[in-house]
Amino acid sequence: MTASSGAGAPGATRSDTVAAVVRQWQSVHPDLDTGPMEIIGRINRSAALLQQAEDAPLRRAGLSRPEFDLLGALRRTGHELTPGELARETFSSGAAVTKRLKALTERGLVERRGDARDRRVAHLRLTDAGRDLVDGILPEQLAYETAVLSVLDSTEQDEMAELLSGLLNRLEGLQGVLRP
Repeated sequence: MTASSGAGAPGATRSDTVAAVVRQWQSVHPDLDTGPMEIIGRINRSAALLQQAEDAPLRRAGLSRPEFDLLGALRRTGHELTPGELARETFSSGAAVTKRLKALTERGLVERRGDARDRRVAHLRLTDAGRDLVDGILPEQLAYETAVLSVLDSTEQDEMAELLSGLLNRLEGLQGVLRP
């Protein structure tokens, strides 16, 4: 539904922060369809609030989100990865992965093993301390996510997952098409 669909002003019956922003834009630019803000704004705001809360246990453990993502990739794949594979798994640049791996190795959370055939290649794996750290944080994060989603019944959760999956698939297919 768009602003011009006859359902009234966007956000007219909604009372969240995005609705207030949409109403403000409508008062300044009543000719613009602010309907996309109704969705994208809420996704962005929700993501920011979720990220803040989910990062709390990471901060307590002295980790950043990107560092935890590297540890998580090593844990969930269950085998050694090269820095390039880690970059692909975490949607990070090679330089960023290298910097994070240095810090994680210094903390004793990741081990490097050289390749017997090619000295330029490193194989990375979690140490016992790295595995224990991930395994300690993940249940807390999942419990938080479960609590957040408890306001939706299982059917609504399935519908939201399906809709977001469709959106994500389209966006991933359009990478580089929409913006340079």
